[in-house]
Amino acid sequence: MSDGEPSVHASAVKIGNLAVLIRGPSGAGKSRLAFDLIMAGRAGVVENAVLVGDDRVRLATVGHEILVQPAGILAGLIEIRGLGIRRCDFVEHATVGLVVDLEAPDAERLPPPEALKTSIFGVEIPRIPVPSGYSPLPLVVATLITTKSSCSINPPGDCLKGNGNHMSPTIATE
Repeated sequence: MSDGEPSVHASAVKIGNLAVLIRGPSGAGKSRLAFDLIMAGRAGVVENAVLVGDDRVRLATVGHEILVQPAGILAGLIEIRGLGIRRCDFVEHATVGLVVDLEAPDAERLPPPEALKTSIFGVEIPRIPVPSGYSPLPLVVATLITTKSSCSINPPGDCLKGNGNHMSPTIATE
């Protein structure tokens, strides 16, 4: 990728080996979530987290992966509301492993499986649709620290509601 390639309005943070790509309209909280993820990494809540880019990033297909890198002169800069534009450690590129869509119109309490993935340049990537007014950090952390087998796609047989969103009576003793 080079400085001549077009950029997209998004932020990205590399957590562990993969990047979280944060999309959403202006003012939705992309920079805030990026900084929150960096702080969560420093606090040990998630793996080491470092900025890839804030506000504008470049995306490219490399094999069957999407690579993200900072957009030119914005490399190493992040907006922190109330403090302005600040310098921050950053990486030159990372592979996108998760997309967070802020103020997503299709966000639901129990999203269907198809809402939890997106396609960028033909590459399918896990996705979190976040509703307007909802804090995205807990959703991203939950995605990063839980496994697919812990989700409620296959509700337990004793679940009367059929959606698996409540605890079993023995959860405290298990």
